Amino acid sequence: MVEVKNIIKSFDGRVVLNDISAVFEDGKTNLIIGRSGSGKTVLVKNIIGLIKPDSGEILYDGRDLMKMNKHELNVLRREMGMLFQGSALFDSMTVLENVMFPLDMFSKDSVRDRKKRAEFCLERVNLSEAGHLYPSEISGGMMKRAAIARAISLNPKYLFCDEPNSGLDPKTSLIIDDLIHSITKDFNMTTIINTHDMNSVMNIGENIIFIKEGVKEWQGTKEEVITSDNKALNDFIFASDLFRKVKEVEQEEALEKK
Repeated sequence: MVEVKNIIKSFDGRVVLNDISAVFEDGKTNLIIGRSGSGKTVLVKNIIGLIKPDSGEILYDGRDLMKMNKHELNVLRREMGMLFQGSALFDSMTVLENVMFPLDMFSKDSVRDRKKRAEFCLERVNLSEAGHLYPSEISGGMMKRAAIARAISLNPKYLFCDEPNSGLDPKTSLIIDDLIHSITKDFNMTTIINTHDMNSVMNIGENIIFIKEGVKEWQGTKEEVITSDNKALNDFIFASDLFRKVKEVEQEEALEKK
């Protein structure tokens, strides 16, 4: 579990995060949503330690990030998996070598065991046959799956995903969503996803934090999104005709049941 308490962050006197508190639960896909410039990316950077908040606490299973020494921080970073927006695979390495990279850096296992672990991760994301290929030889969706395999290679407790569906077509996006969700369940990870993809919200949003102008405006599940009377959330979620119609249908069905 990851918990943030009363996080405040300013840049040049402008408050970007204003007293944000939230709990990100184990074994669930925790989504941070909001418009561009809302502060969601800054929040994630604070959580993973790339930026230091002005005040507040960031707790990893009770361990305070702000009070960790260098050794403790290194231990924590080995417990994190990162899925970057652009996949960030190394062009000069094969898919298998990309997945092995964190293992080569941090694992003390033998080369044989590291390769076996990487092959298991590729199998988990249905890429067993692509290990010998280079990133330039595979599709965008396959690159994203390879990046997921690399992110879980060290068997992390915490998985961070930055816009995982960016640049992908709707069908591939659903595949990536389902894969992240199933891996989260299988390994009981605390998965935190920074996204503005409303399809992801309605597909895998088990714990959703909505940020508006640096303030946590709302928190709930994908089911609660539909019935929420929070105006700011509704304006954000139901900006498209599709989601507006979904809400109208839900409201009609609720009236019929009364």
